[in-house]
Amino acid sequence: MSPLSAPALDADALLDDPAIRIVVCCGSGGVGKTTTAAALGVRAAERGRKVVVLTIDPARRLAQSMGIDSLDNVPRRVPGIEGEGGGELHAMMLDMKRTFDEVVEAHTDAERARAILENPFYQSLSAGFAGTQEYMAMEKLGQLRARDEWDLIIVDTPPSRSALDFLDAPKRLGSFLDGKFIKVLMAPAKMGGRAGMKFLNVGMSMMTGTLGKLLGGQLLRDVQTFVAAMDTMFGGFRTRADATYTLLQAPGTAFLVVAAPERDALREAAYFVERLASEDMPLAGLVLNRVHGSEAARLSAEHALAAAENLDGVGIVDQTTGKAGLRDPADRPDAPPEAVAAPDTTPDPAEHTDHEDHASHVDQLTAGLLRLHAERMQVVAREQRTRDRFTALHPEVAVTEVAALPGDVHDLEGLRAIGHRLATGSTPA
Repeated sequence: MSPLSAPALDADALLDDPAIRIVVCCGSGGVGKTTTAAALGVRAAERGRKVVVLTIDPARRLAQSMGIDSLDNVPRRVPGIEGEGGGELHAMMLDMKRTFDEVVEAHTDAERARAILENPFYQSLSAGFAGTQEYMAMEKLGQLRARDEWDLIIVDTPPSRSALDFLDAPKRLGSFLDGKFIKVLMAPAKMGGRAGMKFLNVGMSMMTGTLGKLLGGQLLRDVQTFVAAMDTMFGGFRTRADATYTLLQAPGTAFLVVAAPERDALREAAYFVERLASEDMPLAGLVLNRVHGSEAARLSAEHALAAAENLDGVGIVDQTTGKAGLRDPADRPDAPPEAVAAPDTTPDPAEHTDHEDHASHVDQLTAGLLRLHAERMQVVAREQRTRDRFTALHPEVAVTEVAALPGDVHDLEGLRAIGHRLATGSTPA
């Protein structure tokens, strides 16, 4: 199946639909997700929507392209947005630890919050515990949606398969909180009084000989203190994560899979498409980024290479006397008698050599350009085959193509250009 037979993704219709409140951009690393998310945000804002772009990619490209010195955990308005309808664009970058702190402060009293925030185990957990980033991304997305301050939230996800890890966050959090280790640590706090202290002493003596040797007694005490303080919050974590997960399955959410027209990237894209389908997540379509093409596509790679080889050989160049047009008139088979008899038509040898050298130089340049064109057409053909394989596997997925740009996007004007290509499904030129 040709990519032309795949349904076309109408990006403007997606951005203009007031029922769509969340767009999630996912895909493997290095395919342009951050740029795509930012370009969609700029285009939606300039079409009249109030937009916030949330990136959990640690790179700072989003801030640079939007002319903002830095992004943090607070949405910052992007200057320079043009368009009718009063649209606005805000941008932010997930601060994992700060988001965790905000959750603690919002869902417990001041004294307990202080105890949690100062706990060494909590400080380690909130700064880089496996899965914390994805869970906090769920928390932040839920917070933004609950504020109902923006018409549209666009989420830029981390690279590779971790881009969908936030879908697993509620389940992994539940497994962590329901684990035997956590239950043992929570038991003294749940029992309370002397029974609790007795259990704590027994539990600590048991763990001193096992876990204590691995983790150290002080760390275990820090963990127990943390778990005791967090006990009342655990249910809230799970509830909010489940609510956000349900929100991602709702009709008001749309997932965009971003990929480059390369085998590995489209293999990952196929994984995302299948995973989203298995999780009942609404897929809007595929953004095929950095697609190559040529306005001289009628000249195939084979013909270009043949022409280059011909220029390098004797096929169209007279190596002995230069180009045919530069020969002595008397040597031409169709030369008139006057030309044969004319005494002054013999070219100067030095001038003849200059013409021959110039012709040879032009031939070399032309052959080099033909070889570059052949390489370009080989890339185009390879990308075409890769797209065909993906489309054959997923013919139902709507696709829009974005032509490769000659340089990096580093400002709003560049993001506008990308947004235009996203909306028009521009064929590469």
